[in-house]
Amino acid sequence: MQKRLTSLDAFRGFTVAAMIMVNFPGNSAFVFFTLRHSIWNALSFTDHVAPFFLFIIGVSIHFAYSNKPTQEKPSLYKKIILRALKIFAIGMFLNLMPTFDLSEIRWTGTLHRIAIVFLICSLIALHTNWKQQLIILTTLLLAYWFIMTRIPYPGEGNVMLEPGKNIAAYIDSLYLPGTMWQKTWDPEGILSIVPTCCTTLIGMLIGKIMKSELPENLRLNYLMIIGVAMSILGYFVGLSFPVNENIWSSSFVLVTAGFACLIFASMYFIFDVLPYSKYATIGVVFGVNAITAYVLGDLLGLVFYGINIGGNTINMHFFNYFDQLGVMPELISWVYALLFVSIVSIPCWILYKKGIIIKV
Repeated sequence: MQKRLTSLDAFRGFTVAAMIMVNFPGNSAFVFFTLRHSIWNALSFTDHVAPFFLFIIGVSIHFAYSNKPTQEKPSLYKKIILRALKIFAIGMFLNLMPTFDLSEIRWTGTLHRIAIVFLICSLIALHTNWKQQLIILTTLLLAYWFIMTRIPYPGEGNVMLEPGKNIAAYIDSLYLPGTMWQKTWDPEGILSIVPTCCTTLIGMLIGKIMKSELPENLRLNYLMIIGVAMSILGYFVGLSFPVNENIWSSSFVLVTAGFACLIFASMYFIFDVLPYSKYATIGVVFGVNAITAYVLGDLLGLVFYGINIGGNTINMHFFNYFDQLGVMPELISWVYALLFVSIVSIPCWILYKKGIIIKV
C-alpha cells in the first residue's frame, strides 16, 4: 500500500491558508494587487488559490477512486453523492450567514463549485482510464474555447468577452437562480463548471503519475515537464482566449494547473523525497482538515469582522491604530490577514495534535 503523501496534505493546507488570508484582509479597501482577485484579464497570486485547490482535489480523487472493482462502485456512488451534498450544504450555510435572509440567497460559491466538480470528476474516475480522461479533458477545453470565443453574444452580433457580456454570463442570466455575485453575472456560474472540471481532471492525471510505480526521480521529472509545458501552452492559448479567472478561460486552466504541477513537484521533492517532512507541519495542520479550516475562517470572521466593539470592528481597530502610526495601509492589511490565519490555525492545531480528522 502506497504511503500517504505529506506533500499533498501540505499543498492542500497551504492553499487553504492562502484562501483564508486573501479572504480576510485587515481593510478590504487597502490590499496589495496580487492579494486581490484580478478585475478581468490578468493573473494575481489570489487567482491561483481556487484552481490549486481543485487541482489537489483531482489528485485526491485518483488516489481514492481509480481502479476500483465493479462490485465496490454502488457503495462508492452513495459516498460520493452524500459527500457532494454535504459540501454544497455547508456552502449554502456560509452564504446565508449571518442574516439567513432567504430573499438574498446565492446558490453559487467556492464550496458549491467544489461539491459539483467533486461529484462529476469522481464519477468520471470510477468509469474511465487515464487515456479516456485525457480525451475528455482535451474535448472540454476545446469546446469551452469554441463556445466562448466563436459564438456571438445574443443581441450584439459579435463575440464578446467583457464583464457581464459573454456567453457564460448570458447563460447565467437565463438559468442561474438566486442572487449573483456581481448582480448581473457570477464568476462561479453554470457554464464555467466545464473548465473547472478540467482543472480537476488535470489533477487526476497527475495523481495517476504519483500513484504509479515509477521511480521518484521520474515522477519529479514528469511533473516538472508537464508543469512547464502547460504553463507555456496556456499563455499561447491566451492570445485568443485571455487568461481570466472570472470566466475560468481555457488558458487560465492550463497556466494555473501548470503552476500547480511545479509547486506540487517542489513540495514532493522537499517533503517526501528529502528528509524535511517536519517543515510541512503547518501546511499539514490545515490540510488534513481543509474544509473544517475554511469553515472556521468564515465563523471566526463573524467575530473579528462583524462585532462592533467601542465603535468599530476588531479588524478596523487594528488597521486604524497602525495607520495612524504611518505604516503602509496595504502592509497593515496583509499583516492582519496573516494574524487571522494564525488564529484560525489554533483550533486546527488542536485537532491535528489529537489526531481528529473531521470528514465531510
